[in-house]
Amino acid sequence: MSKRILITGASSGFGRGTALALAAQGHRVIAGAETWPQVRSLRSDAADAGVELKVIKLNLVDAIDLERAGSFDVDVLVLNAGIMEGGSIVDVPLQRARESFDVNVFGHMQLVQSIVPEMVKRGSGKVVWTSSMGGILVVPFLGVYCATKHAIEAIAGSMKAELEPYGVKVATVNPGVFGTGFNDTGAESYEQWYDAATAVVPMPDFSASLEGQADPQEMIDAMVEVIPADEHLYRTMRPFDTIEAAKQWQATEWSQNA
Repeated sequence: MSKRILITGASSGFGRGTALALAAQGHRVIAGAETWPQVRSLRSDAADAGVELKVIKLNLVDAIDLERAGSFDVDVLVLNAGIMEGGSIVDVPLQRARESFDVNVFGHMQLVQSIVPEMVKRGSGKVVWTSSMGGILVVPFLGVYCATKHAIEAIAGSMKAELEPYGVKVATVNPGVFGTGFNDTGAESYEQWYDAATAVVPMPDFSASLEGQADPQEMIDAMVEVIPADEHLYRTMRPFDTIEAAKQWQATEWSQNA
């Protein structure tokens, strides 16, 4: 059955691959891209793929963009856009931390508050949050990013309990380290502001951690399966070995010393 699906952050990575694949399956997909060049590029990609895709400009800190996106009546809202800022907690500029929360959390919450009331009225719908393995565990020097994803875990969990009685489902997808370019961008983001001479905590070399990133298609395939499905697990994490790592992290938090 064809569904109406709005996806944020669809200009690249998981969002792009998922939007195009869902459109190819016959779903009516509204794909949000941050800038006009990204809008045009995604429209071109859809034309090349021979799929029908409605692409809109959606910058999650732009009130006009948010108002327009919030006017769509959809069956599934996929909150996928995100930014990553590197840096130690004691050094990262608060402006960068606030921007991360504005995009990853608050912009998406505004869409929820605009779109989900209609789902509640009709007694059906679904919200899928793109969280992260960083929503379960913590990566040093990516604390701000992990904090936004931990916030998403709390919000999604609360929404699930609040909306379930009204027929609205809530779920998360939790990518590990995939080679979309997102992690590479996040790993060098601090270079815009970092000064080794004044930093309280020196930044490490991230290059080794970026080697051997997984094929994004694994996560895209999982998202394409979960987003339109009527029944599935609340949390979908890939690669599969990341699941065990996340569970071990949670267990360790109860036993490690301060």
